[in-house]
Amino acid sequence: MSFEVFEKLESKVQQAIDTITLLQMEIEELKEKNAVLSQDVQNMADSRDSLIRENEQFKQEQTAWQERLRTLLGKMEDVQ
Repeated sequence: MSFEVFEKLESKVQQAIDTITLLQMEIEELKEKNAVLSQDVQNMADSRDSLIRENEQFKQEQTAWQERLRTLLGKMEDVQ
């Protein structure tokens, strides 16, 4: 009888070990996915920052062109 109990206990311990091993493998996979996603987030943040800077530059250029046009229109009005 005690041998059967020992076999059942051994089986349960082996199941627990197998479950732990699978969970450890899953954790490693999730860590790898997390690292990839973190890098993706960083790349997107860098791209966003670059686009924000580019947008600001375009706004400044637009303002400069608008000012030039106003100056030219003012000169044209002075000529007439």
